[in-house]
Amino acid sequence: MNTVNTPCRQRGATAIGMLCIIAVLGLGLYAVVRLMPKYLEYYSIVKTLDRVAQEAAGGATVEKIRTALNRHWQVEDITSIKYDEVVIRKVGSGYEMTAQYRAEMPFIANVSLVADFEKSVTVQ
Repeated sequence: MNTVNTPCRQRGATAIGMLCIIAVLGLGLYAVVRLMPKYLEYYSIVKTLDRVAQEAAGGATVEKIRTALNRHWQVEDITSIKYDEVVIRKVGSGYEMTAQYRAEMPFIANVSLVADFEKSVTVQ
């Protein structure tokens, strides 16, 4: 059996192909690194809204909820949205808190990453 090393029989990735794969994976990893702090802050907001709902349960008023939000906002150091931007509205016998905001992070040059976040919690 005669095996000849011709270009048609060669297999594997070329250096240019490997560089393209590494570049795409690198950009994806960089995007994850840029987005991660905003997602961690979102989870802090979710945790804060849940804690405020537990604290204000029973005798909830808008003032009591705002005060608890302010206190937790300062402790958690949340900067993407202010505590007074959380919408509190009456729903049945309780209240509903809704935090809705858009976070924008610079990516490369004049390209930015944008993420929309929304969380609603009911206070009974």
